[in-house]
Amino acid sequence: MTTMTKPNWLLTPGEPRDGPSIPAGVEYHRVLAGDKRRIGRGIFAIILLLAGLVIFPTVIGRAAALIDVQMGKTPPILGGTDYTPLSHASSMISLGLLIPWSMLIQRWLYGVPGASLHSVTSRFRFGLLGRSLLVFGPAWLIVNVLGALTPVEESPWSQTDLIAIFIATMLLTPLQAAGEEYGVRGLIFRVIGSWTRNPRAGLVAGVLVSSVLFTAIHGATDPYIIVWYFVLWTGLAIITWRTGGLEIAVMLHAVLNTFTLILATSLRVDLGSSLQDRSAGVGSPYQLVPALTVIVITAIVWWCTRKSGPALTFDSLSGGGGAGRSGRSRV
Repeated sequence: MTTMTKPNWLLTPGEPRDGPSIPAGVEYHRVLAGDKRRIGRGIFAIILLLAGLVIFPTVIGRAAALIDVQMGKTPPILGGTDYTPLSHASSMISLGLLIPWSMLIQRWLYGVPGASLHSVTSRFRFGLLGRSLLVFGPAWLIVNVLGALTPVEESPWSQTDLIAIFIATMLLTPLQAAGEEYGVRGLIFRVIGSWTRNPRAGLVAGVLVSSVLFTAIHGATDPYIIVWYFVLWTGLAIITWRTGGLEIAVMLHAVLNTFTLILATSLRVDLGSSLQDRSAGVGSPYQLVPALTVIVITAIVWWCTRKSGPALTFDSLSGGGGAGRSGRSRV
């Protein structure tokens, strides 16, 4: 007789949508693992993802720049200094496109449904997103907002541009954050996690390589910012593994980016330069505070899943819902 483990406050079983191409009873990062390691295919998948990371912003950004030029402005993508609402929105939309792009790459190269990138249930668990936002959101918001309250040099902004950027930030920045999570903590984490025979070795490789790669992509040279980025990306990868999905990672990333941009806009900061400047000397020891907060949140998630272990893909043979291993619910 199958026994079911009582769900904890953090995770509850979702209605699965797994198909026959999704292996049953495996952790999130092992969905793409098979008899063959397919390293060449994985490298190609990562190259395609990184190509999207470059091509989407370039194509959409230049299209938006054509409109800006007609309005007498020269955005950064054309070598100018006018950070406009259109350039802001185009950047957010471009990175949001990594969600369907990651799903398409996974489906094309591995034959695994793109929806499985959401979670081990192949659904985005909005209940988990909401619970994590209520529990972690306030402290996470306060820690990051306090770090942004430093003396800044104001830039001339028109009232219309400020309102337009505020609206674009509220509507599109969560999409941008989700796009990065689906690409890195989703596809890249899974690709690298499938390259080893041992699940734990795959986990370590997936967490470290995806975190180092994404830290490098951000181009920071300040040691405090580098540490902050690496700890953040590592924590989000571990949380994704333990919860079996991207929901909490998306929430933390979206809250961070959205409210940092809103605060910067409220202070009339020059977003064009501040978003790109990660050079040595820009960071401060305060960066270690949000880094420590990420460690604490990761530890809480681990503790809450200490009995169930990491969430697993649904086992259709168990006849039950949610994630499971050998017919037993783990969350």
